[in-house]
Amino acid sequence: MPSFATSKELVARLSEHKLGRAIGIPSICSSNPFVLQACMRKLLDDQGMILIESTCNQINQYGGYTGLTPTSFAEQVKIIAREINFPWERILLGGDHLGPFPWKREPAAQALAKSEELVSAYVNAGYQKIHIDASMHCADDDLSYPLTKEINAQRTSRLVKTAELAHARINGDTTPVYVIGTEVPVPGGSQNEDGNMVIPGIDDIAETLQIFRREFYAKGLQSAWDRVVAVVVQPGVEFGNEYVFAYSREKANHLSRFIESIPGIVYEAHSTDYQQRHHLKQLVEDHFAILKVGPELTFSFRKAIFALARMEFELLGKRNSISLSRLIEIIDQVMIANPDYWQSYYQGDPTSIALARKYSLSDRIRYYWSFPAVIASINQLFTNLVANPLPPSLVNEFLPNQYQRILVGNLKNNPSELIWDYISETFDKYLFACTE
Repeated sequence: MPSFATSKELVARLSEHKLGRAIGIPSICSSNPFVLQACMRKLLDDQGMILIESTCNQINQYGGYTGLTPTSFAEQVKIIAREINFPWERILLGGDHLGPFPWKREPAAQALAKSEELVSAYVNAGYQKIHIDASMHCADDDLSYPLTKEINAQRTSRLVKTAELAHARINGDTTPVYVIGTEVPVPGGSQNEDGNMVIPGIDDIAETLQIFRREFYAKGLQSAWDRVVAVVVQPGVEFGNEYVFAYSREKANHLSRFIESIPGIVYEAHSTDYQQRHHLKQLVEDHFAILKVGPELTFSFRKAIFALARMEFELLGKRNSISLSRLIEIIDQVMIANPDYWQSYYQGDPTSIALARKYSLSDRIRYYWSFPAVIASINQLFTNLVANPLPPSLVNEFLPNQYQRILVGNLKNNPSELIWDYISETFDKYLFACTE
């Protein structure tokens, strides 16, 4: 039975980049089934690989906020792929920020033991691209100072060794590849909207690589070090609730020149969501060959499904015989009743906070689509719109691009197709950026 893609194709693509080709790969960091299927559908006629990643707080051995373990998420990906006949062997799974972040309030020994279980679970589930992030303080670390590069490297190499041992036990054909680096906001996005972006200097990156290499070698991980394919570096891009820091290649020029001299390693850029097409293209040209995107894809899903809910109300709101989905109202009620995923991220008066819950670029609403009441509301929405097809003029009002594609016969007028197509518009700019 076919299994997931191996790291070989990723290594080959990054090797071509190092040889001078301005190509890269988008990393889809989402567990949303609509997002995953939209991206697969976009690449269905292509022969290349799709990279799907999940974070340590999203999916872990205890279920994470999605309720999924690495194995159950891998099975969900297979089910989605099977529905559209997307070959599993073209799907590369990646683990993002694997480390003690979910357990940072626990002592380091305890948090790292759970991190080892986490990494093993990812490798056992077939993940082959592993980003280890041990940059955060644990409960018994000295909070007066930033965690040193040495401690970070020691913990990272310990988790890499765990991954190597886990892979050896399953006798896989290919070995995992690794991403290191700490120049990235904590999982979930940045909260600071008034500070300047700090782009690291080349001395800082060189020191990071030197210290990490030393710690890998000290643990007998020379082979694993040779499979470090990328380092996460902050190129000056970020987004928050209402702002986006656009990429400035002039400010990051020193980074581009530096990595050209480092064999086998490119940059991985996080938080590239909401960047313009030409900025994404510049990032790839400047050796940020792996572009992570997540919240912008689920933000597009939110926009599309809210548009459907508003069309439902316009079409059916005055028909007493029909029970409306009330999707927008219900998901806000669920968020208010379960504030843990958004409360500390949104500040201001009640009106501003209410707007942020729905429309923030940080898209904290993405944590709530799997709640039972929300799923029931989505199902009602789809039931209503399948039984009562949307008039094209109404689609034109709320989703004009999709209306144009319906007119020329390139898109079916049904709820799923409209959502997938809307999400694919966002994914398309990443494919543009990563292709010559």
